[in-house]
Amino acid sequence: MSNKPDHKTRGLLLMVVAPSGVGKTSLTRRLVADHNDLHLSISATTREPRPGEHEGRDYHFVGRPEFDSMVEADAFLEWAEVYGNRYGSPRAPIMEALDRGESVLFDIDFQGAMKICDQAAADCVLVYILPPSLAEMSRRLHARSQDSEDVIYQRLARAKEEIVAYETFDYVILNDDFDRAYSDLAHIYHAERLKRARNTWLGPFVHELLGEDV
Repeated sequence: MSNKPDHKTRGLLLMVVAPSGVGKTSLTRRLVADHNDLHLSISATTREPRPGEHEGRDYHFVGRPEFDSMVEADAFLEWAEVYGNRYGSPRAPIMEALDRGESVLFDIDFQGAMKICDQAAADCVLVYILPPSLAEMSRRLHARSQDSEDVIYQRLARAKEEIVAYETFDYVILNDDFDRAYSDLAHIYHAERLKRARNTWLGPFVHELLGEDV
């Protein structure tokens, strides 16, 4: 997807929130791969890389002192401590992308999404992904063998807390079928890109249309 050179647009901040084990990562990575004007926000984190993760692609892995220095410099749109590790969304590259007409996708938790939307409400689109059941979510968390039983219990408890707040979101998608859930997510993105307020070229274009002799 691309814009004509004289069609000035503003990007959007697409917040996709879901409990762990619901399929959020698979959905968001496919959406980014299919859209050249959409980029994944790369968070900074103090946690150690997991197997298969790479610096600059999945996260910016930084030490706690460096992270704290970034907090003091107000270099994050949001940051939080989750399960003993800190995560933050760097401010400068995100806002620069919006101004270029590009969109930024956030694979983010509920609290982080709310903090970003408090600062940039007009640019934010909130999407929540529901699991088909908590039992299926639990099965997936155990199958991936990345977390202890205690962390899995915390993730399931947090999922219940987040699901209660589903009315906060602009859109809610049930991921009981991956292809259908992806189609819904892609349609949401396309529609939001077409909103009048984000297409700042429309005013001058309509003015020219009205000035044409017919």
